[in-house]
Parts: sequence; structure tokens; C-alpha cells
Amino acid sequence: MSAPTPPIGRPLLEPTEHFPALAALRSAVRAGDARAVRAAFAPLTDEDDRALACSVVARTPDCETFLREAVAGHPGDPLLRSLLADRLIRIGWDIRTGQRAKHVSARQFEQLHAHLRQAEILLIDVCAEHPRYALAWYLRLITARGLELGGGEARRRHDRLAEHHPHHYSGQSQLLQQLCPKWGGDWDTAHAFARDRARAAPEGAPNGALVAVAQLEQYLDLAGNRDKAAADTYLRAPEQHTAVLEAAARSVLHPTARTDAHQSVGAHNAFAAVHSVAGRHAEAAPHFRALGDRATEFPWGYVGPDHAAAFVRHRKTALAKG
Repeated sequence: MSAPTPPIGRPLLEPTEHFPALAALRSAVRAGDARAVRAAFAPLTDEDDRALACSVVARTPDCETFLREAVAGHPGDPLLRSLLADRLIRIGWDIRTGQRAKHVSARQFEQLHAHLRQAEILLIDVCAEHPRYALAWYLRLITARGLELGGGEARRRHDRLAEHHPHHYSGQSQLLQQLCPKWGGDWDTAHAFARDRARAAPEGAPNGALVAVAQLEQYLDLAGNRDKAAADTYLRAPEQHTAVLEAAARSVLHPTARTDAHQSVGAHNAFAAVHSVAGRHAEAAPHFRALGDRATEFPWGYVGPDHAAAFVRHRKTALAKG
């Protein structure tokens, strides 16, 4: 994989800044042009690319009115219903905020659940009518977690997704969150799932980043319990280091990796972040070079309160050392 021009600009945090086609999609949403929105999804044959495009729509402020009207005009369209569902999910999660449950009020939970139940109604119908429709099953992994339906139900939904899309990285990322202790799981199960899906995926696929994300989740959990020394010791352990290197070599650093894949940006950011936090700056450098200026809010929000500043700071150190 050839390295792009070294980064010289500000971090680009929006997917619409990474991929011009996604900017055109957002413009179509803002214009209320359902035909153009559907046309923007037509060339996206990779289901992970479709998941990211869906999130771009969902993150467009105040688009729910347009999407409700579009669904009313095309009631059988699975894409439009899924887009509306994702927007409802986004509104609900914004109300809840990203705080741990103990810091979220009963009123916030009530509003989150109300929006997620609306999304579920849409998605249940899509899945019943189109059992292979990856976008709807992926979104139902998010609603399962938010509605606190438990790990068993989340696994069932993931299994239905995996029947037809066994390497759906976005769906696997959602289940990985469910498997972490903060959502009722445990670390052994979370890491085993990440390793298994990384190894099962085709070479060059982004799935290897699941290994890095799982490590960052455990690091954050330890650090959040005011045990920074234990968190650093965990992340810098040789076995964690080896696991990340192997996952990256098989994933986004493999010669067959698609540099135009939407999810490769998030995967490179995950690998860069875990190496940076562990103090392995030279090993973060190849990922920063592949990224250029393309940053993502996750996982840099785990590294510091200002994710753009965290990206810039660690990128500068990595490129100086590697």
C-alpha cells in the first residue's frame, strides 16, 4: 500500500471530508431530495461503506422531517426506513449522551428508549420483508444495546446479520461494545470475539481493528477506575503488543487492503490510537501516514477531551519517531 503525501493540514474529522461522495449525499439530504439520496447509495456495494453513509445521513441535523416524508412517499423502501431509523437512534443517543449510566437521568433514559422503540418498529418490518438487508440488522444491534435487551438478543441479531454478511465490520463493532463489561459482558469474551473475527476476515479487511478497539476499551475501563498504572501496564504488555501488530499486518497494513474503503479510515485511527497511548509512537507512524489528515472522533475521544488535538499531538510525535 503506497503512502500518501505526509499530513500538512488540520485534522478532517467528518467522513464527508474524507470521501466527496458522502458530501454529495449530505447535500441531497439537506435539499430533501429522496431520489438523489437513493442514487447516492446505489454504487455502494460494500455493506460497511453503506453503514458509514447511513451514519452521515443520521448525523445531518433536523433531517428527520424529510425522512418521515420520504418514507411516507415510499413506504416499501427498506433504505429510507433504515435511514429514518438511524436518525431516530441518533436523536435518542444524543439525548442520553455518552456518559456512563450512573450519570444519565431517568428522563434521558425514557426519551432514549422512546426513540429507539420507534426505530425498532421500522427495522423489524424491514428485516421481516428483507431478511438479508444488512443495514437494518446492523442498526438493530444498536437498538438492542440501548433498549438493554441483553447479550443473548444482541448475539441473535448479529448471527442473523452474519448469515449473509459474515465479515460485517460495523456490525461486529457494535456487538463488541455489547460484550464489554460496561454493557454486561466480560473481557475474556470481548477479546476472544475480536480476535476470532479479525482472523476470520479476509486479508486486507478492516476487521483486525477490533483487536485494537477491545484493548482501548479495557485500558479506558482501568484508567476510569483511577488505576492509570494498571491501565498502562495492561496496554504495554508484550502479549497486547503482539496481538495488535499481528492484527494490523493482516488488516489495513496488508498489501491487499483497500485504501478507498470507508471503514479503513476508522481502522487506521484505532491502530494509531492504541499504539500512541501505549507509547509505541514509531509503530503508530505507518497508520498516521496512511491517514494523512483523516481523523475520526472515535477512538480519539478516549485519548483526550479534545479528540482533534489528541490526534494532532500523537501524529506529530509518531511521525517524528517513525
